[in-house]
Amino acid sequence: MKRSTVVKVLASAIVALVSLTAAAQDGSATDASAVVLASNAKATKAANRALQKSVRKAMSRDRGLNLENLTVRARGGVVTLMGTVPSAGQVGLATQITQNVPGVTSVVNQLAIRPVDSE
Repeated sequence: MKRSTVVKVLASAIVALVSLTAAAQDGSATDASAVVLASNAKATKAANRALQKSVRKAMSRDRGLNLENLTVRARGGVVTLMGTVPSAGQVGLATQITQNVPGVTSVVNQLAIRPVDSE
């Protein structure tokens, strides 16, 4: 008799423990975390796009800079310049303009010099 009572009590305790664990894992906390992460990711992407646009706009104000083959990417304040420009002076100019844009923390310059063919 005592053994069967102990088994019943243990079985009841295990069932209660399993049901409490299942209730704690209903997913509401995970869903809330996912929503926060998704909104943070959207905000980060929007900020990166806005910074890219600001850099591009600042560059377009300088008539001496050829933007035809120049790409701007921003990630968390770090701006990467890619593509080609016709002279070494434009590499420096592009870097200088980019560094002066608010929100830019550093510039990675991957520009190559490709002189314009004169036909």
